[in-house]
Amino acid sequence: MKLISWNVNGLRACVNKGFNDFFAGEAADIVCLQETKLQEGQICMEIGEEYEQYWNYAEKKGYSGTAVFTRLKPLSVRYGMEEDSEPEGRVLTLEFEHFFLVNVYTPNAKRDLSRLAYRMEWEDRFRAYLQGLDSVKPVIVCGDLNVAHREIDLKNPKPNIGNAGFTDEERGKMTELLEAGFIDTFRYFYPDREGVYSWWSYMPKVRERNVGWRIDYFLASERLAPQLEDAQISCEVMGSDHCPVVLYLKEGSVA
Repeated sequence: MKLISWNVNGLRACVNKGFNDFFAGEAADIVCLQETKLQEGQICMEIGEEYEQYWNYAEKKGYSGTAVFTRLKPLSVRYGMEEDSEPEGRVLTLEFEHFFLVNVYTPNAKRDLSRLAYRMEWEDRFRAYLQGLDSVKPVIVCGDLNVAHREIDLKNPKPNIGNAGFTDEERGKMTELLEAGFIDTFRYFYPDREGVYSWWSYMPKVRERNVGWRIDYFLASERLAPQLEDAQISCEVMGSDHCPVVLYLKEGSVA
């Protein structure tokens, strides 16, 4: 089974940069998107009748938003963590027979860290939400988690200490989440691999020089470890300031 997660940073723009060709070529079983930045009716995705589409739109136009395209029919779909959903469209949960899939776009603390306190509170709620799901059946979490967890996860860690996405507080919440029973699947397979990132600034030459951050993840409940086959980061794929990340599960293991 092949799962893809990609922060497209505006799906309409990404479609104009080759998204549909990428989608068709990958032939994934499930594709999760973050930062779709659109409202209902603003796009018509031509991705094939075999895929069901689920969208969580932000109330604010042109902001945030998540989507899932899946060949597997879910048992249930949940929008947001709470019953009244989330106004920013950040969480989309699909329940399948053997696992929950949670697609998430974690709030950014902002450059001046003005949203760091909210981010910390959100992280605690999100971790509790995942633990609740995990008590029912295993969980796969994917998306833009807006944090480089370790120094190996960004090109220039020292000058970025304390900056949004690399504060002690944000990294600590990621540690708490992993210690709550989840695997960072890329590091599970490649614990020491350097120079592999999923986000680059739009500043000139930054991506060409691979001055990036790894802030997009697939996490999985620890008991899914035997079903994990591989995790990859598709750095060569353009169309956004992020690139897709990929998780492979052993055929027939959790479908």
